[in-house]
Amino acid sequence: MTTTPALVICGASGDLTGRLLLPALFHLEQTGRLPALEIVGFAVEKWSDDDFRNHCRERLVSFAPGFCDDLWRRFSKRLSFVSGDFSPGGTAALGKAIRGDAVFYLALPPRIFADAARGLAEAGLHRGAGVTRRLVVEKPFGTDLASAKALQASLSEHWSEDQVLRIDHFLGKETAQNILVFRLANGFVEPLLNSKTVEQVQITAAETLGLEGRVSYYDGAGALRDMIQNHLFQLFTLAALEPLPVLDADVLREHKVEVLRAVRPIARDQVDRFFVRGQYAAGTSGGESVAGYLDEPGIRPGSTTETFAAAKLWVDNWRWRGVPFYLRSGKRMASSLTEVAFQFREPPRTFFREVMDDRIEPNWLVFRIKPDETIELVAFAKKPGLSIETRAVELKTPYRSADEIEFAAYEQLLLDAVEGDRSPFIRYDEVEYAWRLLDPVLEAWKQGKPEPYAAGSAGPAAADRLLEPGHRWRPLG
Repeated sequence: MTTTPALVICGASGDLTGRLLLPALFHLEQTGRLPALEIVGFAVEKWSDDDFRNHCRERLVSFAPGFCDDLWRRFSKRLSFVSGDFSPGGTAALGKAIRGDAVFYLALPPRIFADAARGLAEAGLHRGAGVTRRLVVEKPFGTDLASAKALQASLSEHWSEDQVLRIDHFLGKETAQNILVFRLANGFVEPLLNSKTVEQVQITAAETLGLEGRVSYYDGAGALRDMIQNHLFQLFTLAALEPLPVLDADVLREHKVEVLRAVRPIARDQVDRFFVRGQYAAGTSGGESVAGYLDEPGIRPGSTTETFAAAKLWVDNWRWRGVPFYLRSGKRMASSLTEVAFQFREPPRTFFREVMDDRIEPNWLVFRIKPDETIELVAFAKKPGLSIETRAVELKTPYRSADEIEFAAYEQLLLDAVEGDRSPFIRYDEVEYAWRLLDPVLEAWKQGKPEPYAAGSAGPAAADRLLEPGHRWRPLG
């Protein structure tokens, strides 16, 4: 029994715990940032505390950089284990073990979320006199609007909205958070980010990887559900929201929802004008020949699951009216790249028409998340020499210096969950508005099939039809 604050990992024997959660907690221990906290594993295995510790040690040796025995001995004292499941009575032992503040992390398959929330509540773990209890839920938050509503109904039966922390690891990335800070903390930036000065906004999350063992999940999800509905919509709302009057979790989340409310709805018969899907075919990735999606082991014959999705969104408010937001994400692309890029409108070029090359890239403000966390500004300057000629220059700064500690997304989010900061977690109405926008797309895509694109390319050619005249996709690289 513990009255020390506890992080209870439900699904403690699983892959998410071993690859991401335990290494994140270990690094927080290593850097002195992990507060007084007991880490309680909960899973169906009939393990003792020592069995669980041995399992954790094996995972950390494999996945935690900087593992050492001295640090392990300190960290292992935090670990304990309770065996059980979410059947009636299956959480009874856990109910007896937890007495103080607790965060319950559902590191579980989505189909178990509702059962887990109910099982924890039946053991009285959702509330207690003078204690705080929270429930962390991993994405996906449903697979469409109806399933999202059903999940919410199950969660809200016992857990209040302020107890539920919906986690999207993109919101824990330093550069994603810096989009908000850089926009709003600099007087020379915020006045420029509006329809008077911005021509377009592109948000890209491209991967060179294929399925990497996620066949059972991915072939039923696809790029729209796996990336656009959550990760890219999160970056989209941070790029487009209005300035906050105060830095407050509820205010921030309300402003994000306002962006989604302002997106122009898309009717089912207009989907092809605003969304494109693709599926990778055989090609070359990393200098090696790779199979097409339909030839991957375990893929259903004739699967129409999209591995690439692109969207054009219009935000019909005063700040962004007339500015297209382009979102795209795909697997087996030419390179791994995640960024949010604002293109500024071109100034009059009358004075420079003799010396400026029309083919030069326009001005861009770029927040790059992958492969390197940087902020970049593409601008024009004079070429060295005796004549007035221009050239594009790139003003680039890394997000962190070499002597600054790097914290991964899960480290930030786990710490926020334990400390009760709800800012980087998603409120239900944001989930619902996102699905309302995408439900017509999912319905339309029940017919037809995605356009093939070669592995190692920039995606299907059809993606170009989304672009307004004069626009082109930023290169992947």
